[in-house]
Amino acid sequence: MAGLGYRREMASWDMTTVHADFFEVAPENWISRDLAPLQQLVDSGRPVHLHGVSLNLGGTAPINRDFLSEVAQLIDDLGVSCYSDHLSASGDAHQLYDLFPIPFTEFEAQRLAGRICQVQDILGMQIAVENITWYTNIGEMPEIDFIDRVVTLADCKLLLDLNNIAVNHKNHGSLAPEPFINALDLHRVSYIHVAGHEFDDRFSLYLDTHSQPVEKSTQSLAQQLNAKYSIPILLEWDNDVPSLERLNQELSCLKTSTIS
Repeated sequence: MAGLGYRREMASWDMTTVHADFFEVAPENWISRDLAPLQQLVDSGRPVHLHGVSLNLGGTAPINRDFLSEVAQLIDDLGVSCYSDHLSASGDAHQLYDLFPIPFTEFEAQRLAGRICQVQDILGMQIAVENITWYTNIGEMPEIDFIDRVVTLADCKLLLDLNNIAVNHKNHGSLAPEPFINALDLHRVSYIHVAGHEFDDRFSLYLDTHSQPVEKSTQSLAQQLNAKYSIPILLEWDNDVPSLERLNQELSCLKTSTIS
């Protein structure tokens, strides 16, 4: 099963010709908007998941209950079964529209888990949290231990981004994707994100641009997880969105099962 991130560039497309089994949207883009395009997707038998950027789980400002009330309405209107956000901070006094890493410490793991629990209590459902790309970070724990600690304490799901693991490995020498996956409780994974990234000479870093085809090794690992554990895969392509035909080709590749 392979899904696709729905982007504004697709508004004029005939979505019945998009070979995705489900879709993902940012709830921030649909609050108080006409939901007809998303309802058409749901009515076609293809669920819509909500993947947000503004919960600010890693911040210090109080959880925004008004925002969550609006998210809850979207969940109800669209029959959403999965709502997720990021293991990051995104601004306290102001929404900064970026994802800032959280120090990998026991204190931060407990604090973050407590905030996730608040969100789950307000919504009355489990949410999923996504591992992020980070370009600098501090802490006493390896990333994999930090993530495991957070999701265990919060009893939440994990939105597993394989591209982010690959980027962090290339930039920092952290765990490569396969040993990273082997250390996870895969029963907590709601679904998988895959995307493309590229090297930026200005920073001498790989950047999580979501503007390139999925790396073959990432694609293969996602296929294996899907085949072995029935974990759905979602393709993110946020920048320089290609043609419908190209995206269908990418989706077709993700649906080709390979077990090694």
